[in-house]
Amino acid sequence: MGCNCCQCREENCCGQGHGCRCGAPAGFERRFFSKEERIAELEQYLQDLRREIQAVEEHLAELKAS
Repeated sequence: MGCNCCQCREENCCGQGHGCRCGAPAGFERRFFSKEERIAELEQYLQDLRREIQAVEEHLAELKAS
């Protein structure tokens, strides 16, 4: 997901407000992202949405089968 203490997008961040493993200082919040970073973020978001759709479809199929 990302880190709550620095709002970075790194999955290995603490997410607990105890400092960030990505190296960003706690409390730092980036406001500007490169075009490549934005594209990568949107591609990840699209992949997450596709996984969510798949999970919903599987759950619906299970409910209909029972």
